[in-house]
Amino acid sequence: MSATRAGERRAPRFVADRMLGPLTRYLRFMGYDTLSASVFQEGNSREDTLLLSLAEGEDRILLTRDRELARRAGDRGVLVRSEQVMEQVEQLLSLGLIEPDLRMDRCGLCNSLLRSASRDEVESCGYAPVHREGLAFFWCERCRKLYWMGSHGRNLKEDLDRYLRRPS
Repeated sequence: MSATRAGERRAPRFVADRMLGPLTRYLRFMGYDTLSASVFQEGNSREDTLLLSLAEGEDRILLTRDRELARRAGDRGVLVRSEQVMEQVEQLLSLGLIEPDLRMDRCGLCNSLLRSASRDEVESCGYAPVHREGLAFFWCERCRKLYWMGSHGRNLKEDLDRYLRRPS
């Protein structure tokens, strides 16, 4: 993590290869700025070069399942060993790169920061829950998607807590 002021640390930012889609979404839900190689044109032969360039140019940590790409990234790269998302989260936690707390402040699709949703946005969203008491709603301007901490968010939190053996 990079220092910002004396004694203060900035949260790491990531760029992930296309094999790490589920991990990318988990990191975003935990509040980490995480770019994904899936935004590159499918089959782009320069994808590895683009990932390395993003990691270097934007001070990001490259997460990859590709040994050669991780080697080329050097200190800026992390070879993600497991195919299982919870084991991937646990690896990043053990490296001291993340804190596994759901913040739900980034869009899981595009990585944009979410803002509080307006009443009109909630009411016009066809998939918003009918029973809304006690729920906070968030909106992605870019994707025009509504988020809230409903059963899906609770399930993600429970999965993290159960797998990482943390008390709820």
